[in-house]
Amino acid sequence: LKTLPQAVPKLSQDTNILVMGLDTRVDEKGKPLPPEMYDALHAGDENIGGYNSNVLMLIHIPADGSKATGISIPRDDYVQVDGIPGSGPFKAKIKEAYGYGFAAEKTSLINAGKPDDDATYQAARDAGRKAEIATVTKFLGSVHIDHFIEVTMAAFYQTAQAIAPITVCVNRATQDTFSGADFKAGMQQIDAKQAMAFVRQRRDTSDPTYLFSDLDRERRQQAFIASVSHQLKDAGTFTDIGKMQGVLDAVSKNIVVDSELNLIQLAQQATSLTGGNISFSTLPITGFGTSPDGASINTVNVNQVQATVKELLTPVPPAPPATTTATPTTAAASPAAPAPEAPPASEAATQAPATPSAPASNVYADSTGALQGGAIPCVK
Repeated sequence: LKTLPQAVPKLSQDTNILVMGLDTRVDEKGKPLPPEMYDALHAGDENIGGYNSNVLMLIHIPADGSKATGISIPRDDYVQVDGIPGSGPFKAKIKEAYGYGFAAEKTSLINAGKPDDDATYQAARDAGRKAEIATVTKFLGSVHIDHFIEVTMAAFYQTAQAIAPITVCVNRATQDTFSGADFKAGMQQIDAKQAMAFVRQRRDTSDPTYLFSDLDRERRQQAFIASVSHQLKDAGTFTDIGKMQGVLDAVSKNIVVDSELNLIQLAQQATSLTGGNISFSTLPITGFGTSPDGASINTVNVNQVQATVKELLTPVPPAPPATTTATPTTAAASPAAPAPEAPPASEAATQAPATPSAPASNVYADSTGALQGGAIPCVK
């Protein structure tokens, strides 16, 4: 008799996953990466970067299969840091909570006589994760985080290698010598090295009037996830255990998840996520400022942020059937607040509607509003 595959249990509750992308240029053991990978990353060597969570995104997956939500948390938001043992409350960039937790634990263990070895290093990394999760939880309004996925720059590159070529779309041609970005306008296929540049670009060095910010970088990351999800869905990867395992095997050395998270099972359960039924938004900031120690920061209104999160995570009941003919109206705006500064006139070209390569509904001129999954979005 043929054995039928065991049914995957449905999600028993709504699930929140915090994705943390670290800017460290080392592997999960804290060791330098191969030289060829540093060349591909175009981001310096092991002496550059630290244990900052330069990418923070909350993925909310409803148990009932309704639309999933991705919420990008700008890395420079100036917030209260939580979860640092032996430390009172203090403020810093939200991305820095991981590094503060890491450093505090490592120092504590070494002062207690522990050797500076891999066990101490891994304990410090775990403390960094806990601090970042605690800080994000408080900032978002006590949103419970069920799982985490931690991705290093090396893991991102290896993931891109496993699934390349990857189709992305940009509104206009752009170059950046810092990230290595060099993209033509419209749809294009990119390799793993270009993928790294795509999600890291936050300036244009060929045209000083084409202005980027970290918020545009957040939008690039959202677009990349939407594009990759669309590509994997079309390739049947989410319904093929072997294909999924192959991708995970390629990145397993540089990705960490909590002990209770089974990524393959999640892909089978989270049909809204894998089916492209997801929208991405970026949390609002009130402006750009400087911290007491002179660092560039995003200023935030915590009440506004928490109200935005609550609105994004609260299911909207279906509208009742229309009984009269309604006059067409503009679609409701995303709860994410507008960018703190209007784009300059020199940026008007980026505000044009669709490029010929993408439908108008899937072209995004800036970082505001919700980016919809299920297709290849065209972004700045």
